[in-house]
Amino acid sequence: MARSKNASQTLVLIPARLASTRLPGKPLVEIAGLPMIVQVIRRAEAAKLGPVWVATDDLAIQTAVEKAGGHAVMTRKDHVSGSDRIFEALQTIDPKKKAKIIVNVQGDLPTVEPATIRAAIKPLADKAVDISTVAAPIDNEYDRVNPNVVKVVGSAAGKNRLRALYFTRAAAPSGEGPLYHHIGLYAYRRAALEKFVKLKPSGLEQREKLEQLRALEAGMRIDVMIVDAVPLGVDTRAELEKAREMLRVKS
Repeated sequence: MARSKNASQTLVLIPARLASTRLPGKPLVEIAGLPMIVQVIRRAEAAKLGPVWVATDDLAIQTAVEKAGGHAVMTRKDHVSGSDRIFEALQTIDPKKKAKIIVNVQGDLPTVEPATIRAAIKPLADKAVDISTVAAPIDNEYDRVNPNVVKVVGSAAGKNRLRALYFTRAAAPSGEGPLYHHIGLYAYRRAALEKFVKLKPSGLEQREKLEQLRALEAGMRIDVMIVDAVPLGVDTRAELEKAREMLRVKS
């Protein structure tokens, strides 16, 4: 696949910190012969949106990335969110502000499809959109009521696209119709990311424990592309073994 026409203006950043209570050393665990963070890099590179960098707080992660031929930049250890970490990294990587679109890919999504990453930037073709992201239809009752599955509530804004009105851990909206599982993969206009990281945590954000509500409460527009499936996020030993099996089968 050819590189995106916006590749010179798009930068893909993957935040990765070594500390993890449920899965120690998570970015460096082996999956199909590579550290997990390298698996994510490979998928981000395959999306062909632009340069891919890892923003990390640990020398071991930087070393693993560079050994695999990737790019990594060190950031502070005290960041409370991935968006804060990528914003610091952005200042180092691109001080002349050439990149206009910043894509934030979570470092614990080793099975994410390149097409899903590409989908995340599509709504930014609309100048009214500040931030874009992705979601997938929920196809089972367990996920509909599971508070760990974040749902996006939105109104139609085009084919397979919603304008986000709210994000919640509740089963919403009520009534007949689909529910959508939000996938934590974002694309920001650079100005939107700069604005977002300067905002204080909002009331609904603190109540739902969902950072993206801060942007909505500040009047920023978030649009959502609907994709076919949710990539496996690796937070536990069981999810790690599942990811290993999935990528073993693919290889």
